[in-house]
Amino acid sequence: MLTALTQAVIFTGKEEIKGKALLLDNGVVKGWSEEGNIPSDFHIIQQNGRYIAPGLLDLQIYGGGGQLFSDDPSPSALMNIADALVKTGITGFLPTLATNEMSVFEKAIDTVRDHPHPAVPGLHLEGPFINPVKRGAHILSCIKKPSTDEVKALLDRAQGAIKMMTIAPEMCSLEVIELLLANGVILSAGHSNATFTEAAEGFKRGIQTATHLFNAMSPFHHRDTGLPGAVYQSAAFASIIPDGIHVDYEALSVSKKVMGERLFLITDAVEPSTGAYPHVFKGDRYTLPDGTLSGSAVRLLQGVENCVKHAGINLAEALRMASTYPARVIGHPERGLITPGQPAYLTIFDGQFQPHGTYIKGEFFKA
Repeated sequence: MLTALTQAVIFTGKEEIKGKALLLDNGVVKGWSEEGNIPSDFHIIQQNGRYIAPGLLDLQIYGGGGQLFSDDPSPSALMNIADALVKTGITGFLPTLATNEMSVFEKAIDTVRDHPHPAVPGLHLEGPFINPVKRGAHILSCIKKPSTDEVKALLDRAQGAIKMMTIAPEMCSLEVIELLLANGVILSAGHSNATFTEAAEGFKRGIQTATHLFNAMSPFHHRDTGLPGAVYQSAAFASIIPDGIHVDYEALSVSKKVMGERLFLITDAVEPSTGAYPHVFKGDRYTLPDGTLSGSAVRLLQGVENCVKHAGINLAEALRMASTYPARVIGHPERGLITPGQPAYLTIFDGQFQPHGTYIKGEFFKA
């Protein structure tokens, strides 16, 4: 079908376009046209002043629609979670599991491997190879130091389904890091008590990013700037949770000024659960029953809004933090841009940051 999306402000990931229609040819971006010069064979869909942006990508989210993936890592649960998240404006996400029994990881790996979904580029394992000192809400008894044999077995089972792993660099040998990288796993430093030197060495060895900057990591101190300092001084990316609870908006603003295009947004969002991670909803966040902060309640589009309203980041750049930059992290930069010749990955939302629909690989999904 030939489709023209009109009366919208279009953010391409590189520029802002007004007064033009976005043309799609069977779900592939064809280009732009003056709104008064749209070819007659195009079906016109008026957007009434809405915004069109590259599809939002959440590289760390634990569930959706009331389901936590680790509670039920089944194909039906993954489909239900994906359906719910797409309605929030997300076009791609990494279903994430915190430190857990290896059998839970294996079930999740099997599901993602054997039941591909266009919104799921792969799985994010946050643990178990982390530092117990900075475990946060993670299950202490399941944390371990990795052996090469154990990692190899996990990779052999995954067959590429593991897209990202959060590890503590000080807990992993060079051999383990090299094995994971050689198998295409994006490594993120997190739940780590690394000194600046240990963290900097991890980035030199090939760790590409860091998990939820400032949370569950060695602090930024003037005598040892720890993992945050190493992130600032490196070429690595870092994710950050834009809910104003996990990280103060001033810390978000400062980090943006320091890191520029290397800082991207995640939600770290969870769902209510009575399972191994008994997340309790507290109105604007989730905690464990003992009060330990265990996850956010923010949605990615809401995080974009928070960046604009509370951290002094303009809308175009906030959108890139939720689309263009995470797409670079996972090695699919085309998903973070609106580019002629590429399948449409689009998020459509209004001036109140409410989602109105998405295109995922050219297919439209109503919010």
